[in-house]
Amino acid sequence: MERKRILSFAYLLLGTYVIAVLLLFVFQRSFIYLPTPKYEHGFEQISVQNENESIEVIVLNKGNENAFVYFGGNAEAVVANASEFSRSFPTTTVYLINYRGYGGSTGKPTESALFFDAELIFDHFSPQHRNLAAVGRSLGSGVAMHLAANRPVSKIVLITPYDSILALAKKQFPIFPISLLLKDKYDSISLANTVSVPTLVLAGSRDTLIPLNHSQNLIDAIGKDQAEMIIIEQAGHNNISQFPEFYANMIKFLEYN
Repeated sequence: MERKRILSFAYLLLGTYVIAVLLLFVFQRSFIYLPTPKYEHGFEQISVQNENESIEVIVLNKGNENAFVYFGGNAEAVVANASEFSRSFPTTTVYLINYRGYGGSTGKPTESALFFDAELIFDHFSPQHRNLAAVGRSLGSGVAMHLAANRPVSKIVLITPYDSILALAKKQFPIFPISLLLKDKYDSISLANTVSVPTLVLAGSRDTLIPLNHSQNLIDAIGKDQAEMIIIEQAGHNNISQFPEFYANMIKFLEYN
């Protein structure tokens, strides 16, 4: 009787585990992507067409020879940066990218789609500028890394970046076979040896969502002679841009002689 009870409990645990694995596999992208709605604003916005999808791009300080494209976090409305970016980079053109499904862009976000869109956007705007840098925050750091590995960006700024989403997911879900389940791995660290431009990493000392060691792993892989990491004390994952050091270091790094 005791053996039967133990077996029943074991089957229950196994069934629960299998259901959890299936749910994680089916709904995994809802953990990675949290699309934001379209907000009304007074900034210039253009649509870039790709694969029958419309990618909405907010354009700030149009017409400068230096520029950067900005890829935001997984729940970030990039328009929220527009006023501060416009003031902080008055002689730099800034392109704020609304991912598929975000901010009025059509389609659904996936790793391959975001990478494809980033390449197309770079190709679309780069002829207009002498220098075009890539800036990526959190999720967007993986998009910026991919772009730097596949297009001649002038510089890279990575804000609260990870080595890979796979590494983060393994830590968050240690009992599941994440390597087999995860569709969008954003394996930035595997691209590190293809990055050959100056790189700035901004990280917060109190970031609990992407711990510092994951950013440090990426820096180490890129090489400290090429990449610099600045740790902003007391800053967390979501409030890092509220610290004065955040913009001060970006402005200095994105200057061109």
